[in-house]
Amino acid sequence: MSTICHHTMSLDGFIAGPDDSMDWAFAHGAATSLADETMERIGAILAGRRWYDLATERWAGVDGIYGGAYQGRVFVLTHRPLDEGGDPRISFVSGGIEEAVATACAAAGDKDVGIFGASLSRQCLRAGLLDEIVIHLAPVLLGGGVRLFGEADGRVELERVSLGEAERLTDLRFRVLR
Repeated sequence: MSTICHHTMSLDGFIAGPDDSMDWAFAHGAATSLADETMERIGAILAGRRWYDLATERWAGVDGIYGGAYQGRVFVLTHRPLDEGGDPRISFVSGGIEEAVATACAAAGDKDVGIFGASLSRQCLRAGLLDEIVIHLAPVLLGGGVRLFGEADGRVELERVSLGEAERLTDLRFRVLR
């Protein structure tokens, strides 16, 4: 089982544009074979509260994940949980990052856990809980927005596992070395 940070990213390192725009990401081609493979590997998703709020408001919540193809569980790490009772696929978890990852891993069974959101990806990387980084690199410079990694807490070595392309995207898959 692996934890996978999975994002489309601009060449200047943003996973969302100004005002959290995502239109640029969808303008650069359809899903790639690496995106399909990664989606099939994921048995549960751990996301941050900011992702949840935006996904619910703008992208049909869980039904918008992978264009509606994902039907698994989503765990939202938050200090501001909502009352349960909405979408049964969504659970709110509070506590530490280690506990949240363990909860998502247990739900994923023999599959992997997708990590959604820049802050959560950084937290997992910092805690030594991130195994892979899958990036679909879009040929665009956004100049602002939500940066995936930003300022690093120190050097992190990665091993490139695969490199590919589809339409206008360049696919990159890395293993985090420890």
